[in-house]
Amino acid sequence: MSSAARYGSRYTGKVAWVSGGASGLGEACCLRLAGEGAQVVVADIDEAAAQATANALCADGHKAIAMHCDVTDFESVEKAIQATSGKFGRLDLAVNNAGIAGVLTDIVQYPIETWNKVIAINLNGVFHGLRAQIPVMVKQGGGAIVNMASLLGTVGFAGASAYCAAKHAVIGITKTAALEFGGAKVRINAVCPSFIKTPLTLASIPEGPAWVEIAAKHALNRCAEPQEVAAMVAFLGSGEAGYLTGAAYLVDGGYTAV
Repeated sequence: MSSAARYGSRYTGKVAWVSGGASGLGEACCLRLAGEGAQVVVADIDEAAAQATANALCADGHKAIAMHCDVTDFESVEKAIQATSGKFGRLDLAVNNAGIAGVLTDIVQYPIETWNKVIAINLNGVFHGLRAQIPVMVKQGGGAIVNMASLLGTVGFAGASAYCAAKHAVIGITKTAALEFGGAKVRINAVCPSFIKTPLTLASIPEGPAWVEIAAKHALNRCAEPQEVAAMVAFLGSGEAGYLTGAAYLVDGGYTAV
């Protein structure tokens, strides 16, 4: 069964832009949105990887193009958004997904350069996205933005001070932007995934007993799959979520149900 047959066609005729779309959770979002009929822009700092993802989507019968984007550089983000709007004439959904995990160590030992890098990508990258995307959506009469926060944007996690700080802030900026531009029909929400085994997380938490312990902290006794988070992203960007804005939605398998 094709992905279109599985998922439906909520995004037929629409344009979706995904940062960090070349791999992991971003790639899952691109696949889901393309599978629902969207023309997907796979934006990533690794342009070759983005092109490979876009090629794979097209080979599977979907519509996708690759685009270079460094979310730490506002001019790069603005250029990518303007290029998307210029090519397709609109931007219906933007997913600010690009992120890194950093390292696992206590605050006293946390490397300053790593802190700055995590904040630059995970928080400043979202700010840069919003700043570039909102004017395009206001001008066209509306749109939807989904910011990738995290379960760790709602709780603490020892050793992940930079990541937790950035993701808590992503939820704050999401709520603020939603208040500022709801009247212009721009809906802005955040998604808070639980732990997922992607290149991002495996770089800081290698395969092994730690993942077993993490899985046991969830009511469902397992970690999330990228496709499960992508499903929430697709819902929030669709017309079915037309009354939803300014909120952070947990996809956490019951981790916070305690």
